[in-house]
Amino acid sequence: MRHAGFRRKSRSVLSHKRPSGLSFLMINYQPEDRVIININPAQVKGMPHRRFQGYVGVVKTINRRSIELDVQVGNKTKKLITRFEHIKLQKGA
Repeated sequence: MRHAGFRRKSRSVLSHKRPSGLSFLMINYQPEDRVIININPAQVKGMPHRRFQGYVGVVKTINRRSIELDVQVGNKTKKLITRFEHIKLQKGA
């Protein structure tokens, strides 16, 4: 029986150096900012699916602990709700 969990086949995708500190909370995001989805495997809450690793999203709504993004996947636009630990601001956008 093959298990099909949320983090299945993600050993190489989610293995990277974890960020330290709380600087990700100091960034003030604005609507229409472009952000890169960079999953932090140490934080399980609010983790987007691994298929979105490395994608660029556009900020739509900023909540207290989460952020709502629009991500272009092919010719569709997906709505993604994630926490601040899993995103970083895109440079030069």
